[in-house]
Amino acid sequence: MSDRVFHFTYNGDEKQRLDKFLVACLPDLSRSRLQGLIKDGFVFVQERVATKAGLLLEYGHKVSVRIPPPEPVELLPEEIPLDIVFENEDVLVINKPAGMVVHPAAGHTSGTLVHATLTRLPLDGGISGELRPGVVHRLDKDTSGLIILAKNDRAHQWLQNQFRQRRVNKIYLALVDGKPPTPTGRIEAPIARDPAHRKRMAVAPLGKGREAVTEYFTQENFPHHTLLKVHPLTGRTHQIRVHLSFLGCPIVGDTVYGHRKPTVIIGRHFLHAAFLAIRLPGERTESTFEAPMPEELTGVLDELRMRSGNKSSGIGGK
Repeated sequence: MSDRVFHFTYNGDEKQRLDKFLVACLPDLSRSRLQGLIKDGFVFVQERVATKAGLLLEYGHKVSVRIPPPEPVELLPEEIPLDIVFENEDVLVINKPAGMVVHPAAGHTSGTLVHATLTRLPLDGGISGELRPGVVHRLDKDTSGLIILAKNDRAHQWLQNQFRQRRVNKIYLALVDGKPPTPTGRIEAPIARDPAHRKRMAVAPLGKGREAVTEYFTQENFPHHTLLKVHPLTGRTHQIRVHLSFLGCPIVGDTVYGHRKPTVIIGRHFLHAAFLAIRLPGERTESTFEAPMPEELTGVLDELRMRSGNKSSGIGGK
């Protein structure tokens, strides 16, 4: 693919920063992306290379922007089947299976969700000049359910703003050991890195850590377990797992924050992102998406119902 070139003329009465002007002219690109183009010498003012994002434009100044095609990253696309719930030119909504890591990291250099989605990106898409999807939130490896990814800079910036302003509604289903102290409740406890185990998170003392708020609602009771609907109002790492463990009812199968030996035979922890409501790029109204529980989780519930004599509630079924 060849470079895309855009030409603009500044007609403002007062002087204006170059990067601010370009944000208005090229709304599909983030301000940081435009600042990167200026730094790399792809922006010209009066036919001269602009070297500073803060360069002040005057009336009549001619501005040209050359946007090179996205550079291939070291990641290689992998043909991995995906359960795509929704897709358009801006976003992908995927029902992620348990066992799949979202983003490449040490020990996970292939087989991730990012590798799988590379095949679905347009050639002129990508984030910050790289041919890769925009990850705005994550699910743990053993958490199944809904995740949304951006295909381009404009969508990435839009989704980031939605999450930053807490305009995204996410609902999870979690089977926990024991029962919470009340059928419904709200957990407000800051979360920080566990000082004794750097790979874990923990509830922090007051005044430390980052704000974290989680609401929960009992959906079904069993003799030794409870099925909860969980609504995180913030998005901290491992938030639901940490908060439910702090409450005294850790998630079934969570050997990091719960019992080392699972109380139910299950090959993962019982946490599923079942519902997502969000305004998609350019839309005025909210879109909602749902993902049914996978069979390995519905099978656990059916077994518990059979043991306890509960009738099926239909929660999470297909």
